[in-house]
Amino acid sequence: MSAVTWVRFGSTVLVCGAVSGLGSRPCALESPRGWDMAGPGAPQVPEGSRPRSSRAAGTAEILQSWERESLLGVTPRFWCETCSKEAAKYRCPRCMKYSCSLLCVKKHKLALSCNGVRDKTAFVSVNEFTDLNLLSDYRFLEDVGRTADAAARHCIVHNPATKRLLYCLRNKARGCNIELKTLPVGFTKRRENSTTFNSVENKFYWHLKLVFPHCHAEYTLKGVPDDKTLADILKPYIDPVESDPVVCQRLKIYTASPLSDVRILMKIENRSRNSIRYNELDASRSLLDNLKGKVIIEYPTLFVVLKTLKNDMVVLGQDGSEPAENSDS
Repeated sequence: MSAVTWVRFGSTVLVCGAVSGLGSRPCALESPRGWDMAGPGAPQVPEGSRPRSSRAAGTAEILQSWERESLLGVTPRFWCETCSKEAAKYRCPRCMKYSCSLLCVKKHKLALSCNGVRDKTAFVSVNEFTDLNLLSDYRFLEDVGRTADAAARHCIVHNPATKRLLYCLRNKARGCNIELKTLPVGFTKRRENSTTFNSVENKFYWHLKLVFPHCHAEYTLKGVPDDKTLADILKPYIDPVESDPVVCQRLKIYTASPLSDVRILMKIENRSRNSIRYNELDASRSLLDNLKGKVIIEYPTLFVVLKTLKNDMVVLGQDGSEPAENSDS
């Protein structure tokens, strides 16, 4: 015998009860115009209006999501991950953290340096890949196509002065044994790059990005002279005396460590994604000396890591050879 309970929500009816061995869980969710089940109290509808079995499968998924979101009056399954006091109402599209209010949303963004924007290029395994992911990828490719088309039509692309400036910049870098590569207009790094060359001083003023992986922090510097040592460049960030108090608090892992534990790495360009390697730079030498013999795409990006903390960065030796062990590199 099957005991069925019919609960109506406006134009939608929820079917609950022990039907076909489903126990007391909700087993169907259909509009009054179509039913895929029969039982005591079920509305009588014409045969032609009955839904296909696929609709019943789809409604089961809807019910499961409703249970997860506590829309059936069940105790909330997910709680705010910021205050841990209230039931979660929001989920960050980028880091997938649960929040209960606008205040907690702002707190989690500040604590995790999260911008709240979904990462359209994040990896999704085949087992988790759905139609929504496919649609997202399709729209992402459409956006890329529109951006590339708009960049190709931009007047700066066809401006001879711009082309001469970039050619001069690459030529000067080549004279310093630096292979500088520039991206087409429209790319983010191309727009961000503010590197210039002073012909009077015969000196580069670099656009530089510092990345601190252990604290998930990034800082952008503009107009950094090429004769400045890396140690002097890092002083405002990791020196416990000269660093800004706000920066010092955020990078307290680095400021509390001795300078001898600090390593400055730079990614080696033109390598496959499954073979990413890094070069270690000398903090006592100038930025120009460290960049010689390197390939740079638009501007240098330096990764500051600690020897005492484990990371997945594989560092090549002085002669470009692979390290014997990569466990603590």
